[in-house]
Amino acid sequence: MAGPLLETKLHVPGPRRALVTRPRLSDRLSQAAGQTLILVSAPAGFGKTTVLTEWLAEAPSNGRSVAWLSLDQRDNDPTLFWTYLVAALDKALNGLGAKALITFRSPQSSTEDFLTTLINELQAVPNRFVLVLDDYHIIENQDVQEGLAFLVEHLPAQLQLVIVGRADPALPLPRLRARSRLLEIRAADLRFTPEEASAYFNGVMGLSLTAQDIAALEGRAEGWIAALQLAALSMQGRDDVAGFIAGFAGDDRYIVDYLVEEVLQRQPDDVRNFLLQTSILNRLNGPLCDAVTGQNTGKAMLGSLDRGNLFVVPLDDRRWWYRYHHLFADVLRARLMDEQPGRINELHERASLWHVQNGDIPEAIRHAIAGKDYKRAADLIELAIPTMRKDRQEATLSRWLEAFPGELIHARPGLSVAYAGALLASGELTGVDARLEEAEQRVGTTAEGGDGGNLTSSIAIYRAAQALAVGDTAGAMTHATTALGLVGNDDHLERGAASGLLALGHWTNGELSEAHGLWSDSYSHLERAGHHSDMLGCSIALADIRITQGRLRDAMAIYERGLKVAGRHPARVLRGTADMHVGMSMLLLERGELEVARQHLLTSQKLGEDAALPQNPYRSRVAMARIVQAEGDMGGALEQLDEAERLYVGDFFPEVHPVAAVRARMWISHGRTSDALRWARERGISAEGELSYLNEFEHITLARALLAQHGADPSEDTVEHAIVLLDRLLRAAEEGGRTGTVVELLVLMALAHEKEADDGGARAALKRAVALAEPEGYIPVFVDEGDAMANLLEALAKQGSDSAYIDRLLESFGTETHETEAQGAQRRGTRDQSTPALQRLLEPLSERELQVLRLLSSELDGPDIARDLGVSLNTLRTHTKNIYAKLGVKNRRSAVRRAEELDLLSRSRDER
Repeated sequence: MAGPLLETKLHVPGPRRALVTRPRLSDRLSQAAGQTLILVSAPAGFGKTTVLTEWLAEAPSNGRSVAWLSLDQRDNDPTLFWTYLVAALDKALNGLGAKALITFRSPQSSTEDFLTTLINELQAVPNRFVLVLDDYHIIENQDVQEGLAFLVEHLPAQLQLVIVGRADPALPLPRLRARSRLLEIRAADLRFTPEEASAYFNGVMGLSLTAQDIAALEGRAEGWIAALQLAALSMQGRDDVAGFIAGFAGDDRYIVDYLVEEVLQRQPDDVRNFLLQTSILNRLNGPLCDAVTGQNTGKAMLGSLDRGNLFVVPLDDRRWWYRYHHLFADVLRARLMDEQPGRINELHERASLWHVQNGDIPEAIRHAIAGKDYKRAADLIELAIPTMRKDRQEATLSRWLEAFPGELIHARPGLSVAYAGALLASGELTGVDARLEEAEQRVGTTAEGGDGGNLTSSIAIYRAAQALAVGDTAGAMTHATTALGLVGNDDHLERGAASGLLALGHWTNGELSEAHGLWSDSYSHLERAGHHSDMLGCSIALADIRITQGRLRDAMAIYERGLKVAGRHPARVLRGTADMHVGMSMLLLERGELEVARQHLLTSQKLGEDAALPQNPYRSRVAMARIVQAEGDMGGALEQLDEAERLYVGDFFPEVHPVAAVRARMWISHGRTSDALRWARERGISAEGELSYLNEFEHITLARALLAQHGADPSEDTVEHAIVLLDRLLRAAEEGGRTGTVVELLVLMALAHEKEADDGGARAALKRAVALAEPEGYIPVFVDEGDAMANLLEALAKQGSDSAYIDRLLESFGTETHETEAQGAQRRGTRDQSTPALQRLLEPLSERELQVLRLLSSELDGPDIARDLGVSLNTLRTHTKNIYAKLGVKNRRSAVRRAEELDLLSRSRDER
């Protein structure tokens, strides 16, 4: 939940007093400038942190900033972990991470959105700096581990990440070793050398041990520095040092038990009791220790322990906050359990009360749970639920409630519902049903939850989300309808959520009119609730539906309205603004306005991840793939689709345009029909298969593949199968009011009839397609079909269907290819037949552009052409754009046709 961060977790420890300097390790760390990751991994008590503090003490003089984060069990909550990590960077680098934190706190953002923003901010830091994650072995949360792995893979060169822990982290260490990006400091490196052990025992601790004594101790401790430190403490003031050394044997656990017993027994009773009773605390200060022990000596006692090097570690420069050495704390807690088991719950109760009084509710809840005071913990959690939901700390909430007795959660429906919501938010479905059933058994229709909302409506909303997550659309719609009947008219946030869930159900079923109406209701309620980013999320759904309905102008108006909503918040970039530009880019592509589409896509990229909703990373890459494909770069387009597939986030939207099907269409357009047909077989898509709205796009893709297969091998009678499939699809799309889909199907039907030499069927289908498409300005749905479609359009124009729209379509093809110059001049009255072809260029092509043009006429894709020319892909794209402009065309195919007409290709070959 929200609250002040513990500054002590961000404190960079200074070099400890009574320290043996270890220049061999400091030098090794300093020489690791080329490694972006330093791993210091060894069992407890090997001096990992001490070595780092000695090395980092030199950082300011070397021009390096240092960010430090001491981890504890609470940091298994991803929200807390990343919040503290950004706070550590902010403290060291003065403001870094502000944009990333805004991204992270948005309900619509993903961890990858946040990390991408953070990495971009880190990349902008001009100087070298170090980030230390101490005690990382505590982190077991898979989401945190995966997020850190992503961060490690993309670390900027100036950042050196240091991970300190007792076990190896879940990172791709072999790959990092192979790339020489990893420096490892392990137990064998950390163990004292004979010289260092002698300096510690005889110099620091003032003992007079022989080399043989030191070797015996060092050998039996196997380099465990903590054990050697405990041994030194036990030997101070002892007369029989030789006897102690002789008896110093056994495995590590027994050695520590023996030594701590020796140390503790030598302490006065008040010190010993203080150590045991305060061992329950993760962090200690004087007043907190007083509250736990019932004494008033806490501050003085901590100072005395610090001065005596008795395993306390200062956490700030004022020496106000401390912690015990982790190994020492573990042993103290074990001794407390043995000696004072009846006091443990009482000690936790006192600690919980102190933390409540001092505003640290999470720590108060932790102690209440540890002290088995579940009623206090439940009361605190119920009060905290609204804030925790707002701050997206579902992982912490789940961890707390996992520790509760089942009967207590069952008795508190508010906790059951909160538990279910936390599980759903984290993508975990196991346990959701049980928690909701518990709540349903206990709650009445007027029950109030910890957030003040009606629990029955919350249950219904969570039931709807649960059903959607498992593909039960009918169940989701039933529960969403129930929620709408329970939510008050003035509870706009809940009504907006329920309406949106119901809309998703109708959309998934292909009931677009119903879905659009419910999304409109959701939009209105969210507007009244002040959830502006969610309004932009609704806008995406509304526009997608309008596009499928063939209402491109309405869809554009929706996105323009979204930008106006974003413009009403000039103080910050509203999340979802970038998505509006991506949506407009996709619409402009449907109209053939490639350059304007690109500009909107670039605007989206410039706004950054903090202006984007979860779907934007994949949607923007699909749009870019279409642009790159239009430029003739098949390889680049497929790379964009691969990245889109990796980043796919549906956010409960129906996946009506699967990336794999988009990829199959690109294969078809580049002659890889067999790959597309193999994809269809693997997906179980067949011409005879059952049709649904969800698989409509995939079936249309199969129809395209069947038509293309006929072109590759006319002996295979696949056109008839395609026509039967297209006819079935057309009837379904018309019944569903999916006019945008109808236009595409009619275009394909025209091509299919043309292959069958059915001119009347082709003409009738194309005439209907043009009539439906003209009001909305569709272009690529015709032009992308190539020569065959251009010829059909020319025939349609000659038969009395001449119109400005058909002229525009033919011009988009590069109509010089499809008709003679005389025919073109006669039809448009704009061309002089006597003008030599070469003179019709507004500006002649350069030698380099002629070379590029020759390669564009080959089978090479964009990256291969760039490699052949020895230039970057961006440079190639610049040449290609210039060529298109000079030839007056808009794509690679038209450029090659135009060049052949002007005899430029033979000229370029002759001049080589």
